[in-house]
Amino acid sequence: MTDPRPTDTVAVAVATPDQPQPWHELGLTAAEYGRIRTILGRRPTSSELAMYSVMWSEHCSYKSSKIHLRQFGEKVTDRMREHLLVGIGENAGVVDIGDGYAVTFKIESHNHPSYVEPYQGAATGVGGIVRDILAMGARPVAVLDSLRFGPLDAVDSRRVVPGIVAGIGGYGNCLGLPNVGGEVVFDESYAGNPLVNALCVGVMRHEQIHLAKASGVGNQVILYGASTGGDGIGGVSVLASETFDTDGAGKRPSVQVGDPFTEKLLIECTLELFAEQVVVGIQDLGGAGLSCATSELASAGEGGMRVWLERVPLRDASLTPEEILMSESQERMMAVVRPADVGRFLTICAKWDVDATVVGEVTDTERLVVEWNGQTIVDVPPRTVAHEGPVYERPYARPVRQDTLQADRAETLPRPASGAELRQTMLRVARSANLADKGWVTDQYDRYVQGNTVLAQPENSGVIRVDRRTGLGIAVSTDGNGRFTKLDPYTGTQLALAESYRNVAATGARPLAVTNCLNFGSPEDPEVMWQFAQATTGLADGCEQLGIPVTGGNVSFYNQTGDVAILPTPVIGVLGVIDDVRRRLCLGFRAPGQPLYLLGRTGEELSGSTWAHVVHGHVGGRPPTVDLDAERALADLLVASSHAGLIESAHDLADGGLAQALLEACLRHGVGARVSVPPGLDPFVALFSESSARCLVAVRPGNESRFTDLCVDRGVPHQRLGVVDRAGRQAALEVDGQFSIPLEELRAAWTSPLPAALDA
Repeated sequence: MTDPRPTDTVAVAVATPDQPQPWHELGLTAAEYGRIRTILGRRPTSSELAMYSVMWSEHCSYKSSKIHLRQFGEKVTDRMREHLLVGIGENAGVVDIGDGYAVTFKIESHNHPSYVEPYQGAATGVGGIVRDILAMGARPVAVLDSLRFGPLDAVDSRRVVPGIVAGIGGYGNCLGLPNVGGEVVFDESYAGNPLVNALCVGVMRHEQIHLAKASGVGNQVILYGASTGGDGIGGVSVLASETFDTDGAGKRPSVQVGDPFTEKLLIECTLELFAEQVVVGIQDLGGAGLSCATSELASAGEGGMRVWLERVPLRDASLTPEEILMSESQERMMAVVRPADVGRFLTICAKWDVDATVVGEVTDTERLVVEWNGQTIVDVPPRTVAHEGPVYERPYARPVRQDTLQADRAETLPRPASGAELRQTMLRVARSANLADKGWVTDQYDRYVQGNTVLAQPENSGVIRVDRRTGLGIAVSTDGNGRFTKLDPYTGTQLALAESYRNVAATGARPLAVTNCLNFGSPEDPEVMWQFAQATTGLADGCEQLGIPVTGGNVSFYNQTGDVAILPTPVIGVLGVIDDVRRRLCLGFRAPGQPLYLLGRTGEELSGSTWAHVVHGHVGGRPPTVDLDAERALADLLVASSHAGLIESAHDLADGGLAQALLEACLRHGVGARVSVPPGLDPFVALFSESSARCLVAVRPGNESRFTDLCVDRGVPHQRLGVVDRAGRQAALEVDGQFSIPLEELRAAWTSPLPAALDA
């Protein structure tokens, strides 16, 4: 049926050059609109304007971050390329893990949608990153979620936290994907701007890698999956690429609506299409919807595509062509298929009850042409839409208060002196929202579905078995610390990288690659851009020093309400490989009598620490010193010790220092410990310093000499700390000469905060 509504065609655009257009309302600047007119040699049609507006948005084009992100490619060494199969630029990076297996992983944000509509915003964040992994040719095998919220006791947290957690669990559990790791952090700066960063991991054989390109003139373009509706229109341009005002909830129409059961069918259908070798190129439909899929496929292929937009299956017949192009309806994919394979493609889709429609074809015109009922509504060079958007060198300036902030050192704050005061402090820190047990969150996620989960929360990293025969596996962790990054963005980002790297190594896995989600305030604020520039440089330099590449990631700007930005929050994901998951290291103490060792150097480094923040409400000074050579030596030691079977458990030291590491290691299996303060250290510093490159390990009895020899060989400082003690009702954590706390008392303090705040 021909649509009776008037359509803004290319011919009409040529004939009406001065017709007013809503470029500003779509998020474009006057200069950007002028550049579009220059590219086309005329005014854009309304459909072309819609495509450029979403594809040139901050979220899709990275126009404020590109000049800084280039470092991730420029600083890649031959050593870093050793395991890299696909790098930055595709849906996700791919690394070789041995035995013919490849792993793809990536993290992305869904921040603003998750505040506006917590359940659907978080759910579709999971769905979107899963399709990115699927589009690379891999079977998704696990997800992780890095979450940031306002204060636990804030009124709005009771809306946002349960909704987001339920959305993540609801979607991931229905897909049958284990959620094996991540973080949950609370801070005033995230009130009104929660961060929902979703990471997905997929596994494939080397020969199964697929890329997003439309090659082969005459090949057919097939849209398959869910039908297109009115949800998510303007999501990337209106919602994700601008600062919130006080009425964030008024933007609900921009939030996508997810259906995990449709996505599950889509996953299985797509994997069979790959197995049958009927796919030439593929792209998922996420941010910017059809505008993104068509322009990116055409741009990365042989340069041309013709699309018949009226063929797109709709669940809302009232949608205009512009809305169809901008819709971010979920659970959709676009494939390029040889004409001879179209029948087989459609048959496989029908088998899985997945709708599929031929909506276009590959051409050699180097133009993206979209028709609507026989009329041309889009005729553009696809690279100008997908890859040649504006690039801004935003001004940046070091904050005027940065020197004052760094001079306000936490090391000068009053601190506990007696054993009784240390005991009280440990319990108070354990009860704080950021260090308290996150079981209220993670228990809503299925961590063991598919049967290949080896380790999951609250372990140092999630570990997934890849090959049942050999035991080959992977470990994945995410970490970030906004307080450290505020104090020093360069060092703070490297500390996040170091912690995630250390968490992977603490399972016995060798760190291999990095993904990142860089969450910041408005790029139009020079102080925010200074933070961002420092953070990206710190990450690029850190990866170069550690010898592991950045394979991809995401930038999320405009995380602020009015002129109040979030803490600068780079979230760093690290992936590692473990030869045999049966040799993995857990964090918890198990066997009484095992000697405990503290690895690494402890300094008086308290600025930005959990203790300073919880006890004094203080954020100031300089963050702990980062020593990436020490991190690499520690990781080598942990991997070698795991392989040799010398240690039973390992737990990295980070937030809360040694005190928190001991608490979590004791409570994991209900086994106590007796430890002494290392000679020459103040007991308070020993327990609450957050110096980096440190780990707590339990050595298998009889292996002490072999273990300490390895420490000496690798130059890793090590001190005998104590011993794993008894289990049962009498179990306690005892610090000789200072205090003893029964594990029952520790557990009550640690497990109560989230249920008390959120179950109400």
